[in-house]
Amino acid sequence: MNSAKKENYALPIAMMFALFFMIAFVTGLPSPMGVIVAKQFGASNFESQLGFFANFLAYAFMGLPAGLMLKRYGYKFTALSAVVVGFVGVGIQFLSGVAESFSIYLAGAFVSGFSMCMLNTVVNPMLNTLGGEGKKGNQLLQFGSSLNSVGATITPVLVGYLMGDIAGRTIEKANPALFIAMGIFALVFFVLLFVRIPEPHMVKETNVSKVKDKYSPLSFRHFILGAIAIFIYVGVEIGIPSTLNLFMTSPLDGIINGEQGAMGLGIDATIAGTVVGTYWFLMLIGRLLGGLLGAKYSSKAMLTFVSSLGIIFLLSAIFSSVTTVVDMPVFQSDLSFGLTEVPISVMYLVLCGFCTSIMWGGIFNLAVEGLGKYTTAASGIFMVMVCGGGIIPLLQGYVADISTYMTSYWVMMACMAYMLFYALIGSKNVNKNIPVAA
Repeated sequence: MNSAKKENYALPIAMMFALFFMIAFVTGLPSPMGVIVAKQFGASNFESQLGFFANFLAYAFMGLPAGLMLKRYGYKFTALSAVVVGFVGVGIQFLSGVAESFSIYLAGAFVSGFSMCMLNTVVNPMLNTLGGEGKKGNQLLQFGSSLNSVGATITPVLVGYLMGDIAGRTIEKANPALFIAMGIFALVFFVLLFVRIPEPHMVKETNVSKVKDKYSPLSFRHFILGAIAIFIYVGVEIGIPSTLNLFMTSPLDGIINGEQGAMGLGIDATIAGTVVGTYWFLMLIGRLLGGLLGAKYSSKAMLTFVSSLGIIFLLSAIFSSVTTVVDMPVFQSDLSFGLTEVPISVMYLVLCGFCTSIMWGGIFNLAVEGLGKYTTAASGIFMVMVCGGGIIPLLQGYVADISTYMTSYWVMMACMAYMLFYALIGSKNVNKNIPVAA
């Protein structure tokens, strides 16, 4: 790939950066939207997490088909299809506000999930290819991942700011954020439509061997346990800040629609959005540090450290009194930093963002180590397991409904303990007798 061609790819590379941002932006919408539907539709904590469930359930259906689509039709077609589906999904969420329908909102979240799965399948290899692979491709992926974290940081801050006080929490208040998302999708679609994209990995021949391999990624114990770890990890990454948002914005007396619920903190939605945004900002910092330290420390050592630290933070949060407050630095709606007073338990939960930042990469590297020719198939299975981001928070929401918000974080504790187990014991490859050469 010569320098002239690289110059020609500057615009599609910029669009891939935009899609990295959009993946996090749209995936993060169910967190502040859950606060909105809890007020507008009288949803319980369990029901308010159904947006995440619908979004991530789509991965279970689309993970493998998205990979097949990429191989059969290539980057450009898959990316364009994903952008159209994303535009429609966000548009349906907008219509749910017009129709004042919780069911339509869930349908929009489900359709958006299809788009996010397709985009996740295409943007990483496509950006690597556009960069000419090697060090340049890796550098572009690191920039893309950083923009992904920026999108995750901005979403709760922006929607929290738009939400305002509790009396005005309706989906219409989030319309500007939805319009921004649809606008970016539209822009990316038309740019990609008129530019040439290299397609080095598109399968053009149908001459495939009929000899079936008796092994698969599922033949490796450490991969199976790693796939479970990915399922759990995505649930932890989403569940901690999402439930925290509900905890902060729910009424002090815990009364919702005349019924006793899990007692909240009664914090203004704008302030709560900045607190949750800080969780995602710490994930950005953690990813940058992980990139710097990745060449020095093994994935096992890094996953062991952050899992142990996460357990300490969660236990500290669970056993801390909500009457003990601290001034915590937060990422504010004007994109500056300031201090806001929150219970110390909230601060401990926000600090978990630093721990969850490098878990995906650590788990992925440990789970595919020694898989050889089975690595590609393993990646498709991982994409299916992302559905844990919808199921785990749903379980936590149910526990919050029948007990308290802080009690629900024992679900997160169990998940964090499993990831520590995987780092220390489960990640060992005990199936080295399986041939993995292509």
